[in-house]
Amino acid sequence: MKNVKDLDVKGLTVLVRCDFNVPFIDGKISDDNRIVAALPTIKELIKKGAKVVLMSHLGKIDYKKTPEEIEKAKKKNNLAPVAVRLGELLNQEVFFCPAVRGEELAKAVKGLKEGEVLLVQNTRYDKGESKNDPELSKEWASLCDAFVMDAFGSAHRAHASTYGVPEILNKEGKQTAIGYLVEKEVVSLKRAVEVPSEGRPYVAILGGFKVSDKIKVINSLVKKCDKVIIGGAMAYTFLKALGKNIGASPCELDQLDYAREMYETGKILLPVDVKVANDFDNPTDVKVVSVDEIPEGYEGMDIGDKTIELYCSEIAKAHTVFWNGPMGVFEKEQFVDGTIAVCKACAELKDAFTVIGGGDSASAVKKFGYKDRFSHVSTGGGASLEMIENDGHLPGIDVIG
Repeated sequence: MKNVKDLDVKGLTVLVRCDFNVPFIDGKISDDNRIVAALPTIKELIKKGAKVVLMSHLGKIDYKKTPEEIEKAKKKNNLAPVAVRLGELLNQEVFFCPAVRGEELAKAVKGLKEGEVLLVQNTRYDKGESKNDPELSKEWASLCDAFVMDAFGSAHRAHASTYGVPEILNKEGKQTAIGYLVEKEVVSLKRAVEVPSEGRPYVAILGGFKVSDKIKVINSLVKKCDKVIIGGAMAYTFLKALGKNIGASPCELDQLDYAREMYETGKILLPVDVKVANDFDNPTDVKVVSVDEIPEGYEGMDIGDKTIELYCSEIAKAHTVFWNGPMGVFEKEQFVDGTIAVCKACAELKDAFTVIGGGDSASAVKKFGYKDRFSHVSTGGGASLEMIENDGHLPGIDVIG
């Protein structure tokens, strides 16, 4: 698979699929990490004398809604502020095209000089993007001489900008490659897919709300790992499957048989005690109880002290760790202990390869100051999970020639 550094693109137009799906607060970018992460690839292409065209999605636009609601979503998810911030980081002007297709876009691309950068409006402004519309893919492919995939967070989606364009360019014999960000993700996550004997014990830590969201990854990790630690709301479906009374804790009744089947593999580790509250939004009574003694009307909000000790003891043995999903409602101060303890246990490992699979876990390690103490923090929650599920394969990466 070609890397951006291998490309010969002087004077050529290179379309780069980036991940600029950044958060906004009051119309301003609140976290520019994803923009910063794209800089090495963009700078490499500028240095090579390419004409650089950047594409990304931002947020969601539901085309089943009313025209008014669609326009509101488009206004909210306008990429124009990203062009401004990117220009500041590159220390050069980044041109912005408000059109995602048609004459205005073609003219903007054609007007680029070597070393210049153009950011195109949110790809999801066209509903053909998520459908991998062949006509849209063809139009975008006609704008460029080469393609670089550097949006790992979107690599699990076979969309027009992630799959359709490079597929066409490959057939035309044009250059396609991965960028530095995607290369780092692939190399790091493959170490959590193909674990050598010296990488064992291999411990996976899974949290989050629903078992059903992670069926495929649980199936995969049970085969790959020595232990799979379960925390978060999904733990209560497992506990219910074992006949425990879980009070008002969330539970997927249609997943009980599956949870029981996974538990019987002998690989699954569940909480032995939990921190419960009498109300999710305004708790007035919070206590730690055994999983055999969860009171009626109480909801599990975090793992308890004995579970923290159990989980940290298991993590301490690991030489490889893959973590996706917090241990509790870490956004609330009263329920951070479990997630912080797991962060600390992973961070303190010596001679171990530790991977955060994006999502809330990535937010947690950043919030609690442990981000730099992990071997790799993925930029794509869904993509990292699917890469584990699919033994290292994702459509947006496999399509690269």
